[in-house]
Amino acid sequence: MTDTKKVVPRKGVDKNTIWKAVYAVSLIAVCFGFYWATTQTNYIWRWNRIPQYFYYVDTVKVTAQIEGEVASISHKGGESVVIVEGGGTSEFYTVPGSNILVDKGDTLYMGDTIGTYQEGKMGMLMHGLLITVEVSFVSIILGILLGLFTGLARVSQNPFLKWSAITYIELIRGTPLLVQIIMWYFVLGTIINNLLALSGLPQVPSLWFGVASLAIFAGAYVAEIVRAGIQSIHRGQMEAARSLGMTKSKAMVKIILPQAFKRILPPLAGQFISLIKDSSLLGVIAIPELTKATREAVTTSLMPYELWFVCALMYLVITFTLSMFVQYLEKRTAEA
Repeated sequence: MTDTKKVVPRKGVDKNTIWKAVYAVSLIAVCFGFYWATTQTNYIWRWNRIPQYFYYVDTVKVTAQIEGEVASISHKGGESVVIVEGGGTSEFYTVPGSNILVDKGDTLYMGDTIGTYQEGKMGMLMHGLLITVEVSFVSIILGILLGLFTGLARVSQNPFLKWSAITYIELIRGTPLLVQIIMWYFVLGTIINNLLALSGLPQVPSLWFGVASLAIFAGAYVAEIVRAGIQSIHRGQMEAARSLGMTKSKAMVKIILPQAFKRILPPLAGQFISLIKDSSLLGVIAIPELTKATREAVTTSLMPYELWFVCALMYLVITFTLSMFVQYLEKRTAEA
């Protein structure tokens, strides 16, 4: 009787593990290579100065607006009140805290410092980030509404609605966004504000011309996405709804659009992510969004590497958050 030995298969190294290790090594090599390249240019990294571009504490001076004499100094509720009299008039100045630099009876001239206090202020990058988020959010909402109605008009049987939608879509998609922003601000904006000035009405800030240009630009692409989503639903869905007595508009709202919405979520997410990045072009019309704020910070600080890295990271956080939100919506709609 011959002995039979059980053959145990040899466990090899998982190929996925190897490629993950290759990826990690490559990423480390790229980062190290970039760092080494910066050392060859004698660049000095100043990461410790980055937080002041998000939040900083400023020393605010309270100065005299008239010439006169300090009549009295009183303290009330953590504030100091200084009364200055001169030229037959008197003014009082409130200084938070108790850092008063004058005494009763001192003679003050216009512009002299009465006291100082510390005040926390928002940094340039944080201010630019908030404007970018605000502009992008409003533009996305308006772009969705405009794109939805334009997409429905694009598939309409009404020649006026259909050809109007086609004209709008082709005109916007066929011209660069930068040109549209400039035209909105320097051409349409000038005309609108001149008409408002002649009517005695307040003028429209440049921020809203930037929002309008982004919303109209996004609306054209959203319209094509909506059109493709509607046309991807089989015609039998509409015919079945009509046979049940539904009107065409009701069938579109109740049957077609809910199914199309699930299919158009991914391309909509891509379009909105692009819109957030395209908002960086609004700096050409003096809107202090994130890119313009970073450019101004680089000019004053001479820290291009650190600030542009932080700027890119902030855009990545915004777009990644939006991408995660859209994925959450996809899961919810898939479960419904």
